[in-house]
Amino acid sequence: YYDAGDNVKFGLPMAFTVTMMSWSIVEYGRQMAASGELGHAMDAVKWGTDYLLKAHPSPNVFYGEVGDGNTDHYCWQRPEDMTTPRQAYKIDPNNPESDLAGESAAAMAAASIVFHRYNPSYARKLLAHAQQLFGFADKYRGKYDSSITVAQKYYRSISGYADELLWAAAWLYKATDSEYYLSYLGRNGVALGGTGWAMTEFGWDVKYAGVQTLVAKILMGGKASHHAPVFQGYQQKAEFFMCSCLGKGTRNVRKTPGGLIFRQRWNNMQFVTSASFLLTVYSDYLTTARRNLNYASGSVSPSQILSLAKSQVDYILGDNPRAMRYMVG
Repeated sequence: YYDAGDNVKFGLPMAFTVTMMSWSIVEYGRQMAASGELGHAMDAVKWGTDYLLKAHPSPNVFYGEVGDGNTDHYCWQRPEDMTTPRQAYKIDPNNPESDLAGESAAAMAAASIVFHRYNPSYARKLLAHAQQLFGFADKYRGKYDSSITVAQKYYRSISGYADELLWAAAWLYKATDSEYYLSYLGRNGVALGGTGWAMTEFGWDVKYAGVQTLVAKILMGGKASHHAPVFQGYQQKAEFFMCSCLGKGTRNVRKTPGGLIFRQRWNNMQFVTSASFLLTVYSDYLTTARRNLNYASGSVSPSQILSLAKSQVDYILGDNPRAMRYMVG
């Protein structure tokens, strides 16, 4: 996938997009099938994972960017007519990038779950690459924009790589049910910030709220084993995020006068959609666990959490003070 309106392939946000598309199918594939959209959604995921597989030619080599934003942005043209340089930038043991490799591992692990039933051989291939990339990311640690410096102006990794390592481990556990990845989450929850970072955003750079949500599901599903005390720390931070969106926390997200979650002036909808997704899945997890979301002075039901998520999606689709749709295409 090209980025935005240009012809650069930026690996980190692209891989995150594939992870999130896969997660949506994992959670709501049945509803997509009922509306006739599951095949389209899976095609969209496979378009991304086919590229990720090609970008990973050997266990410790991964190509994280194709094209250069500085030169590309001087010339607006169709991809079919592009004349800008197509230099490819790779990571390897001498140029480590744990955040990029970790996110790409998460994307392929999540996608392997999507294709497990419909294309088992492809799913196994994705999972093998995901496990290799995770091993590479964990062994050769580093921040990707320190190696692919041309990405710094466009997709600088502010949060570092610790969140992506946990994020990848969570998806690999979900894909394999392996004790190794469960233990990784337990052993590294404190050191890598999974139990420490209380977030009010979730997006292509900062994955903590996402991994905390996944681990909370493991805990509520009774699969935490002896890691339960650590996983409770993850869940507390997941619920901090939910409460902040609901306006029930100690540090709440800002909202516009019309009620839209507001993170920043530029491309704010990415944070609205990602937060809405986490709110939706967490409301489902709470419903399955038959519990409410507790905060300092009360509690919120799963249906109330879902109502907030729905209000954000409705706002994007036109239920807002300007009666304007923000979704195009």
